[in-house]
Amino acid sequence: MDLQDQLKNLFPDHQFKEEAVEETSNVWLQDEPLLCKYEKRKGKPITIIDGYNGATQDFKILAKEIKTKLSVGGSFKNDTIIIQGDYRDQIMEILKEKGFSVKRVGG
Repeated sequence: MDLQDQLKNLFPDHQFKEEAVEETSNVWLQDEPLLCKYEKRKGKPITIIDGYNGATQDFKILAKEIKTKLSVGGSFKNDTIIIQGDYRDQIMEILKEKGFSVKRVGG
C-alpha cells in the first residue's frame, strides 16, 4: 500500500489533483562554452563554473538550480559559481540538458 492509497483511506471525501510541473528556464544561452574547473582550496575540493556573459541575475538562478539538484552547498561570487565538492560530470550533464556548451578544464 503506497502513500496515495493510505491518504485515500484517511480522507475518502478529498479530491486529489495532480499538478503538472513544467520546467521553464529563461536563462540566456551563449555562444562560448562555460568553463567547468576543479580546484582545491584549503584542502577541500570545489567545482567552479565560469565564463558566463549573460545577465548576473540569470547566472544566480542557474547557480541555485545546480545547488538544488545536486543537494550541495555553494556560492555565487564575482560572476562565478562555486560548488562544494567535485561534481564536474553531474554539472556538465545538467548544463548540457539546459542547452549550454560546456568545456572541462583541469583534469
